[in-house]
Amino acid sequence: MSDSTERCWLVERTVDQRNLVTLVYATPDGNQFQRRERSATALRTGSPVTAAVEISADELEDVTDEDIREQYASEARRVAETYDPDEEI
Repeated sequence: MSDSTERCWLVERTVDQRNLVTLVYATPDGNQFQRRERSATALRTGSPVTAAVEISADELEDVTDEDIREQYASEARRVAETYDPDEEI
């Protein structure tokens, strides 16, 4: 178990037919990500969605698709330039 963390930026947010919200946070280089699923109700009543979060390095998954990696890196860069890490988005 690693105690190092990575700052990851929100790169994707989708909502399905059941009102389940999927949030994807990725490292700035787009090489790693974490997917989180929460109900829309939990998002309204729980902790806010912020531009960035600190994620334990051992909880991150590798991005294996080059196009997705580039997409995540581009979106992470855009979000980092637009928002403060703790800013709600």
